[in-house]
Amino acid sequence: MARETNRTSPPESSGGDEARNLYEELTDDLLYDPAVGRATMMGFPCIRLAGKFLATYDGKAGCLVLKLPRERVAQLIANGSGETFAPAGKVFREWVAIRAVDRDLWQQLLAEAVEFARQQLAE
Repeated sequence: MARETNRTSPPESSGGDEARNLYEELTDDLLYDPAVGRATMMGFPCIRLAGKFLATYDGKAGCLVLKLPRERVAQLIANGSGETFAPAGKVFREWVAIRAVDRDLWQQLLAEAVEFARQQLAE
């Protein structure tokens, strides 16, 4: 039986290195604020504001994952821009996964995540 030699691996979900590079670039832009820093969350690189998680990059799925208000997460899922974030099957209602590698969308959502974290700190 002949082996198929023209097979390629399936592409990483939406971005691979391009997505990771965009994550690094956009989150670097947030580091002007001394309250923002890098850390890890569930083994993934993340950004925190004064200890509050606001975004991470899921290298396995090749997507940006953000913490936003539940209503905003639901809106992003409903309009097809986002997907539920459910590691190990547990849905995180204030987290959304964004698979599309879109600079403008990611930049806007990162700004929203920073604002949401600031609001949580003020409570």
